[in-house]
Amino acid sequence: MEISGNWEAASAFRFCPSCASPRISGEGGRKWVCPDCGFEYFHNVAVSASVVIDAGGSFVLLKRAREPRRGFLSLPGGFVDPGERAEDGALRECREELGWAPDRIEFLATFPNGYHYRGVPYATCDLYFHAEATAHDVAEFRTDPGEVLSLILIPFDAIPWDEIAFESARLALRLHLRQSRKFSYL
Repeated sequence: MEISGNWEAASAFRFCPSCASPRISGEGGRKWVCPDCGFEYFHNVAVSASVVIDAGGSFVLLKRAREPRRGFLSLPGGFVDPGERAEDGALRECREELGWAPDRIEFLATFPNGYHYRGVPYATCDLYFHAEATAHDVAEFRTDPGEVLSLILIPFDAIPWDEIAFESARLALRLHLRQSRKFSYL
């Protein structure tokens, strides 16, 4: 599967970060080379990890407080830190955004995605896990206002698909519904 978009970050460098030469050039949208000093930079795929949380027939969705896609709905998650396992990153992001993390998560799927931030397009590999939360768990959620404008519990049959921030999250939610046999028509 391929997510459409322009991933060539042609304007990422105007000067070589090593020697300041203006002759740095991009090759194929993900590699930059400086002919003056030999510097090479690879704009590799970034990895994110998110959790589809089933809260008794509703999904836990967050209204984003940050760009990109501020005000749109997303799942708890974010970029995986260097040296961090994806599942640990997903749990860390839950703790940061919800003040809570599930005791157990299970792998759901991966999807390619695009993330445009401050004029630079990033190709991402988004990993999705799923977990369950009880009503008691949901009562424990404490969102971080710097990350989350609001927390919304959306019933499985009322998802506002056009308000979901990222295509990969829509795919993960649909897959979860199909695999849990909640809605076989998706």
